Amino acid sequence: VVPCPSALEAFEEIIGLANNNEIAVFLDYDGTLSPIVNDPEKAYMSSEMRQVLKAIAENFKTSIVSGRAREKVFEFVQIDTINYAGSHGTDIKMASTTWGEITEEHDSYQPAKKFATVMNQVYNSLVRETGHINGAKVENNTYCVSVHYRNVAKEDQLRVLHVVQEVLKNLNSGLDLTYGHMVYEIRPPLAFNKGNAVAYILDKLGLDFSIYIGDDLTDEDAFKVIRDRKKGIRILVSNTSRETSAFYSLKDPPQVMEFLKLLLSWKLKKIK
Repeated sequence: VVPCPSALEAFEEIIGLANNNEIAVFLDYDGTLSPIVNDPEKAYMSSEMRQVLKAIAENFKTSIVSGRAREKVFEFVQIDTINYAGSHGTDIKMASTTWGEITEEHDSYQPAKKFATVMNQVYNSLVRETGHINGAKVENNTYCVSVHYRNVAKEDQLRVLHVVQEVLKNLNSGLDLTYGHMVYEIRPPLAFNKGNAVAYILDKLGLDFSIYIGDDLTDEDAFKVIRDRKKGIRILVSNTSRETSAFYSLKDPPQVMEFLKLLLSWKLKKIK
Protein backbone atom coordinates (compact mmCIF):
# COMPACT_ATOMS: atom_id res chain seq x y z
CA VAL A 1 0.00 0.00 0.00
CA VAL A 2 1.48 3.33 -1.07
CA PRO A 3 1.33 5.88 1.80
CA CYS A 4 -0.76 9.01 1.18
CA PRO A 5 1.19 12.30 1.13
CA SER A 6 0.87 14.44 4.27
CA ALA A 7 -1.90 17.05 4.00
CA LEU A 8 0.25 19.37 6.17
CA GLU A 9 3.24 19.18 3.84
CA ALA A 10 0.98 19.49 0.78
CA PHE A 11 -1.11 22.37 2.16
CA GLU A 12 -0.16 24.87 -0.58
CA GLU A 13 -0.95 22.25 -3.23
CA ILE A 14 -4.37 21.60 -1.61
CA ILE A 15 -5.21 25.32 -1.63
CA GLY A 16 -4.11 25.47 -5.28
CA LEU A 17 -6.54 22.63 -6.10
CA ALA A 18 -9.37 24.57 -4.45
CA ASN A 19 -8.75 27.13 -7.21
CA ASN A 20 -10.74 29.96 -5.56
CA ASN A 21 -13.84 27.77 -5.10
CA GLU A 22 -15.73 28.26 -1.83
CA ILE A 23 -14.73 25.29 0.33
CA ALA A 24 -17.22 23.17 2.28
CA VAL A 25 -15.52 21.38 5.19
CA PHE A 26 -16.64 17.86 6.22
CA LEU A 27 -15.27 16.10 9.31
CA ASP A 28 -15.80 12.76 10.99
CA TYR A 29 -15.95 12.97 14.81
CA ASP A 30 -14.36 9.97 16.59
CA GLY A 31 -10.69 9.55 15.72
CA THR A 32 -10.71 12.80 13.71
CA LEU A 33 -11.82 15.59 16.06
CA SER A 34 -11.55 13.50 19.22
CA PRO A 35 -9.15 10.68 20.08
CA ILE A 36 -10.39 7.08 19.95
CA VAL A 37 -11.01 6.15 23.60
CA ASN A 38 -11.96 2.94 25.43
CA ASP A 39 -15.29 4.37 26.60
CA PRO A 40 -17.24 5.88 23.67
CA GLU A 41 -19.20 8.04 26.15
CA LYS A 42 -15.96 9.89 26.95
CA ALA A 43 -14.82 10.78 23.43
CA TYR A 44 -14.38 14.47 24.22
CA MET A 45 -12.64 16.98 21.97
CA SER A 46 -9.91 19.07 23.55
CA SER A 47 -11.00 22.62 24.40
CA GLU A 48 -8.43 23.90 21.88
CA MET A 49 -9.97 21.70 19.15
CA ARG A 50 -13.41 23.11 20.00
CA GLN A 51 -12.10 26.70 19.65
CA VAL A 52 -10.48 25.89 16.28
CA LEU A 53 -13.63 24.10 15.09
CA LYS A 54 -15.79 27.06 16.13
CA ALA A 55 -13.57 29.41 14.10
CA ILE A 56 -13.67 27.01 11.12
CA ALA A 57 -17.49 26.96 11.29
CA GLU A 58 -17.53 30.78 11.31
CA ASN A 59 -15.43 30.90 8.12
CA PHE A 60 -16.50 27.79 6.15
CA LYS A 61 -19.77 25.91 5.70
CA THR A 62 -18.89 23.05 8.04
CA SER A 63 -20.48 19.61 8.55
CA ILE A 64 -19.77 16.71 10.89
CA VAL A 65 -20.60 13.29 9.45
CA SER A 66 -20.53 10.53 12.07
CA GLY A 67 -21.68 6.99 12.78
CA ARG A 68 -23.01 8.18 16.12
CA ALA A 69 -26.52 9.44 16.79
CA ARG A 70 -26.78 13.05 15.60
CA GLU A 71 -27.91 14.29 19.04
CA LYS A 72 -24.94 12.59 20.68
CA VAL A 73 -22.45 14.24 18.32
CA PHE A 74 -24.10 17.60 18.99
CA GLU A 75 -23.77 17.00 22.77
CA PHE A 76 -20.02 16.53 22.29
CA VAL A 77 -19.53 19.45 19.87
CA GLN A 78 -22.22 22.00 20.90
CA ILE A 79 -21.69 24.35 17.97
CA ASP A 80 -24.98 25.18 16.28
CA THR A 81 -23.50 26.76 13.13
CA ILE A 82 -22.46 23.28 11.95
CA ASN A 83 -24.50 20.82 9.85
CA TYR A 84 -24.75 17.42 11.54
CA ALA A 85 -25.19 14.06 9.80
CA GLY A 86 -25.48 11.21 12.30
CA SER A 87 -26.06 7.44 12.00
CA HIS A 88 -23.56 7.24 9.09
CA GLY A 89 -25.34 10.02 7.21
CA THR A 90 -28.93 8.78 7.55
CA ASP A 91 -29.96 11.53 10.02
CA ILE A 92 -29.15 15.00 8.71
CA LYS A 93 -29.85 18.37 10.31
CA MET A 94 -28.69 21.51 8.55
CA ALA A 95 -27.33 24.36 10.68
CA SER A 96 -29.91 26.96 11.64
CA THR A 97 -27.72 29.72 10.18
CA THR A 98 -27.53 28.08 6.74
CA TRP A 99 -31.08 29.05 5.87
CA GLY A 100 -32.04 31.70 8.42
CA GLU A 101 -35.66 31.33 9.51
CA ILE A 102 -36.63 27.85 8.42
CA THR A 103 -38.93 25.15 9.71
CA GLU A 104 -37.59 21.96 11.29
CA GLU A 105 -39.17 19.92 8.49
CA HIS A 106 -37.20 21.60 5.73
CA ASP A 107 -33.77 21.54 7.31
CA SER A 108 -33.63 17.90 8.34
CA TYR A 109 -33.59 14.64 6.40
CA GLN A 110 -33.95 11.10 7.77
CA PRO A 111 -34.05 8.52 4.96
CA ALA A 112 -33.92 5.69 7.55
CA LYS A 113 -36.88 6.87 9.66
CA LYS A 114 -39.05 3.82 8.91
CA PHE A 115 -36.41 1.55 10.48
CA ALA A 116 -36.56 3.24 13.91
CA THR A 117 -38.68 0.47 15.53
CA VAL A 118 -36.59 -2.44 14.27
CA MET A 119 -33.35 -0.66 15.25
CA ASN A 120 -34.71 -0.38 18.81
CA GLN A 121 -35.53 -4.10 18.80
CA VAL A 122 -31.99 -4.91 17.67
CA TYR A 123 -30.54 -2.63 20.35
CA ASN A 124 -32.58 -4.22 23.15
CA SER A 125 -31.77 -7.77 21.96
CA LEU A 126 -28.04 -7.01 21.73
CA VAL A 127 -27.94 -5.40 25.19
CA ARG A 128 -29.56 -8.55 26.57
CA GLU A 129 -27.45 -11.05 24.62
CA THR A 130 -24.05 -9.38 25.15
CA GLY A 131 -24.69 -8.82 28.88
CA HIS A 132 -22.57 -11.85 29.81
CA ILE A 133 -19.55 -10.78 27.70
CA ASN A 134 -17.26 -8.66 29.84
CA GLY A 135 -16.28 -5.37 28.16
CA ALA A 136 -18.85 -5.49 25.33
CA LYS A 137 -20.77 -2.22 24.95
CA VAL A 138 -23.87 -1.66 22.82
CA GLU A 139 -24.60 1.89 21.67
CA ASN A 140 -27.92 3.06 20.26
CA ASN A 141 -27.11 5.54 17.47
CA THR A 142 -30.74 6.02 16.36
CA TYR A 143 -30.52 4.54 12.84
CA CYS A 144 -27.44 2.45 13.61
CA VAL A 145 -26.60 0.14 16.51
CA SER A 146 -22.90 -0.13 17.38
CA VAL A 147 -21.42 -3.05 19.31
CA HIS A 148 -17.99 -2.08 20.68
CA TYR A 149 -15.54 -4.85 21.56
CA ARG A 150 -12.41 -2.76 22.18
CA ASN A 151 -12.52 -3.69 25.90
CA VAL A 152 -13.38 -7.37 25.38
CA ALA A 153 -10.68 -9.98 26.11
CA LYS A 154 -9.09 -11.26 22.90
CA GLU A 155 -10.41 -14.80 23.43
CA ASP A 156 -14.00 -13.48 23.74
CA GLN A 157 -14.02 -11.15 20.72
CA LEU A 158 -15.28 -13.82 18.32
CA ARG A 159 -18.17 -14.53 20.71
CA VAL A 160 -19.31 -10.91 20.25
CA LEU A 161 -19.50 -11.40 16.48
CA HIS A 162 -21.41 -14.68 16.89
CA VAL A 163 -23.94 -13.01 19.22
CA VAL A 164 -24.45 -10.16 16.73
CA GLN A 165 -24.93 -12.60 13.84
CA GLU A 166 -27.35 -14.73 15.90
CA VAL A 167 -29.49 -11.72 16.91
CA LEU A 168 -29.71 -10.55 13.28
CA LYS A 169 -30.60 -14.06 12.11
CA ASN A 170 -33.37 -14.42 14.73
CA LEU A 171 -34.88 -11.00 13.97
CA ASN A 172 -34.71 -11.70 10.23
CA SER A 173 -35.01 -7.98 9.56
CA GLY A 174 -32.70 -7.73 6.54
CA LEU A 175 -30.43 -5.24 8.32
CA ASP A 176 -26.81 -4.83 7.21
CA LEU A 177 -23.77 -5.68 9.34
CA THR A 178 -20.67 -3.56 8.72
CA TYR A 179 -17.29 -3.33 10.44
CA GLY A 180 -15.46 -0.32 11.90
CA HIS A 181 -12.55 0.22 14.34
CA MET A 182 -13.17 -2.52 16.98
CA VAL A 183 -16.91 -2.15 16.42
CA TYR A 184 -19.69 -4.04 14.63
CA GLU A 185 -22.40 -1.81 13.21
CA ILE A 186 -25.95 -2.82 12.36
CA ARG A 187 -27.49 -0.49 9.81
CA PRO A 188 -30.70 -0.27 7.75
CA PRO A 189 -30.46 -1.88 4.27
CA LEU A 190 -30.38 1.53 2.60
CA ALA A 191 -28.26 2.67 -0.30
CA PHE A 192 -27.55 5.80 1.75
CA ASN A 193 -24.23 6.35 3.49
CA LYS A 194 -21.75 9.09 4.40
CA GLY A 195 -21.09 9.66 0.69
CA ASN A 196 -24.79 10.29 -0.01
CA ALA A 197 -24.90 12.61 2.99
CA VAL A 198 -22.00 14.66 1.58
CA ALA A 199 -23.74 14.91 -1.82
CA TYR A 200 -27.03 15.91 -0.12
CA ILE A 201 -25.40 18.61 2.04
CA LEU A 202 -23.34 20.04 -0.85
CA ASP A 203 -26.54 20.25 -2.88
CA LYS A 204 -28.34 22.01 -0.02
CA LEU A 205 -25.46 24.46 0.38
CA GLY A 206 -25.20 25.05 -3.36
CA LEU A 207 -21.45 24.29 -3.21
CA ASP A 208 -19.22 22.01 -5.32
CA PHE A 209 -15.83 21.92 -3.67
CA SER A 210 -15.18 20.14 -0.39
CA ILE A 211 -12.48 18.96 1.98
CA TYR A 212 -13.42 15.73 3.78
CA ILE A 213 -11.33 14.49 6.73
CA GLY A 214 -12.11 11.11 8.31
CA ASP A 215 -10.49 8.03 9.81
CA ASP A 216 -13.12 5.29 9.67
CA LEU A 217 -13.85 2.63 7.06
CA THR A 218 -17.29 4.22 6.56
CA ASP A 219 -15.57 7.47 5.52
CA GLU A 220 -14.44 5.62 2.39
CA ASP A 221 -18.01 6.08 1.02
CA ALA A 222 -17.52 9.85 1.30
CA PHE A 223 -14.01 9.71 -0.22
CA LYS A 224 -15.40 7.82 -3.22
CA VAL A 225 -18.20 10.35 -3.82
CA ILE A 226 -15.75 13.27 -3.66
CA ARG A 227 -13.29 11.43 -5.94
CA ASP A 228 -16.04 10.73 -8.50
CA ARG A 229 -17.25 14.35 -8.43
CA LYS A 230 -13.62 15.41 -9.16
CA LYS A 231 -14.09 18.47 -6.95
CA GLY A 232 -12.61 18.06 -3.54
CA ILE A 233 -9.84 16.96 -1.22
CA ARG A 234 -9.91 13.57 0.53
CA ILE A 235 -7.88 13.25 3.72
CA LEU A 236 -7.52 10.01 5.70
CA VAL A 237 -6.66 10.21 9.41
CA SER A 238 -4.39 7.25 10.14
CA ASN A 239 -0.90 6.68 11.50
CA THR A 240 -0.47 3.60 9.28
CA SER A 241 -0.81 3.10 5.52
CA ARG A 242 -3.95 1.29 4.36
CA GLU A 243 -6.08 0.78 1.27
CA THR A 244 -8.09 3.99 0.84
CA SER A 245 -9.85 6.23 -1.66
CA ALA A 246 -8.37 9.25 0.14
CA PHE A 247 -5.42 11.02 -1.47
CA TYR A 248 -3.79 12.85 1.47
CA SER A 249 -3.35 11.85 5.10
CA LEU A 250 -3.01 13.21 8.63
CA LYS A 251 -1.74 11.02 11.48
CA ASP A 252 -4.13 11.87 14.33
CA PRO A 253 -6.50 14.53 15.80
CA PRO A 254 -3.60 16.87 16.79
CA GLN A 255 -2.51 16.90 13.11
CA VAL A 256 -6.15 17.47 12.07
CA MET A 257 -6.19 20.52 14.35
CA GLU A 258 -2.92 21.76 12.84
CA PHE A 259 -4.39 21.38 9.33
CA LEU A 260 -7.58 23.25 10.34
CA LYS A 261 -5.45 26.07 11.79
CA LEU A 262 -3.58 26.37 8.46
CA LEU A 263 -6.91 26.46 6.64
CA LEU A 264 -8.15 29.16 8.98
CA SER A 265 -5.09 31.39 8.68
CA TRP A 266 -5.20 31.03 4.88
CA LYS A 267 -8.88 32.09 4.85
CA LEU A 268 -8.34 35.04 7.21
CA LYS A 269 -5.42 36.32 5.08
CA LYS A 270 -7.60 35.93 1.98
CA ILE A 271 -10.38 38.02 3.56
CA LYS A 272 -7.89 40.82 4.31
